[in-house]
Amino acid sequence: MRVIRNYLYNAGYQVLLMFAPLITTPYISRVLGAHENGINTYTNGWVTFFYLMGQMGITLYGNREVAYHRDDKYHRSRTFWGIEALQLCTITFALVAYLTAVFLFSTTFKTYYLIQTLWIVATGLDVSWYFMGMEDFKKTVVRNTIVKIVSIVLIFTLVKNKGDLGKYIFLLGISQVGGNITLWPYLKESIQWVSPKEWHPFQHFYPSLLLFIPTITTQIYLVVNKLMLGKIGQPTALGQFDFSDKIVKLVLAIVTATGTVMLPHVANKFASGDYKGVRESLYKSFDFVTSMSVPMMFGLMAISAKFAPWFLGKGYNEAGGIIFFEAPVIIFIAWSNVTGTQYLMPVNRVKEFTASVSVGAVVNIVANFFLIPAYSANGAAMATVISELCVTAVQLYCVRTTIRRRMLFSGLWRYLLSGLIMYVVVLRLDQMMAMNIVNLAFQVAVGIVVYAACLVIFRAPIISQAKELLGKGAKE
Repeated sequence: MRVIRNYLYNAGYQVLLMFAPLITTPYISRVLGAHENGINTYTNGWVTFFYLMGQMGITLYGNREVAYHRDDKYHRSRTFWGIEALQLCTITFALVAYLTAVFLFSTTFKTYYLIQTLWIVATGLDVSWYFMGMEDFKKTVVRNTIVKIVSIVLIFTLVKNKGDLGKYIFLLGISQVGGNITLWPYLKESIQWVSPKEWHPFQHFYPSLLLFIPTITTQIYLVVNKLMLGKIGQPTALGQFDFSDKIVKLVLAIVTATGTVMLPHVANKFASGDYKGVRESLYKSFDFVTSMSVPMMFGLMAISAKFAPWFLGKGYNEAGGIIFFEAPVIIFIAWSNVTGTQYLMPVNRVKEFTASVSVGAVVNIVANFFLIPAYSANGAAMATVISELCVTAVQLYCVRTTIRRRMLFSGLWRYLLSGLIMYVVVLRLDQMMAMNIVNLAFQVAVGIVVYAACLVIFRAPIISQAKELLGKGAKE
């Protein structure tokens, strides 16, 4: 039940993340416009590479190592101080490298690049990986919720026109800095002071570097399409794609919240030698994300044409098509989140995880070169889907000797058939109704009811999982 509570905490925060843009995105898309938002996306894309370089693989590595030593306060504390000391060293290096690059090579957007520096500072102060390793998601969720609400209020208060792009970038960055600082006081309750002589930060360098490779590779194919679209296309097309991509990824975040929760849980089971428990967790998690991702994909595709211009504004008519083409990544990323983040990473099969995301990065770059010139933002969306499909396929191949893949997909046809029926119903409603908040809520509600009813009729595995969990919850 602790895993369920952690998932609910994390999923609850992801819901907040989804509702926050429901409030701010229509406002920002209209106030700043697609061109200014494209500038923010472009400059943030570059700073992302530098703070990831400074962060290396510490978020995943620290999460996993804390989970390994969760029951030993001294080793847990020594691990924390060593990893955090390493993080401060690497972030300092990244900050110097970024500022050097800005002053030597930047001309057009130098001011915005400098404001984006806050993201690097925030990364150096981030200790959320420690609390994730302890499976203490309540602290991170509460902290992030407060910071997110404050930042929303400030955006509406201070960002009034296109000239306020700098303020908008500053608010996004400073909210990250403030949020990360607020976690530090909680450490006093959980760790003890260890002499710096025992930290040995650079013993963590190589294993963290191994995790950095898949981390940066993943970001390459997440960010490179935006950078290539900004270079090959126009800022307006990039703004269209950026908002469409955010809408798809926000829906996806509810599903991938399981990965953040399950990584330390599986890592702790693996460290204690419970290999059967690791596999059982994987099967259940895969079935769960499949049952969630299928209706989200079909639902988003059904309403995309009318939803995008209504939600983002009249200048975003093309976004509906982009959302439609990109929606299938919800399923592929959900699957790779289980096989990669929830299995290969916790059991220390990093090389295979790295291979999968490397294939995705190469495929993404090649696909973008062919598809962006031909189809612009729609091409970038299609390239994203193709690359994520390749990542998932490689990971499924990697786990073939230890995981029964038939068990992973045993209920897939039930979810796909249920989702397809739901899609037809919601699409017909969308065609008949004007898009507004009431009609949207009605379509979502009908979609949920139709999908749930189909799951019961087709006896989908998730139904028995739900009954089992409810029975355990009642006993506790």
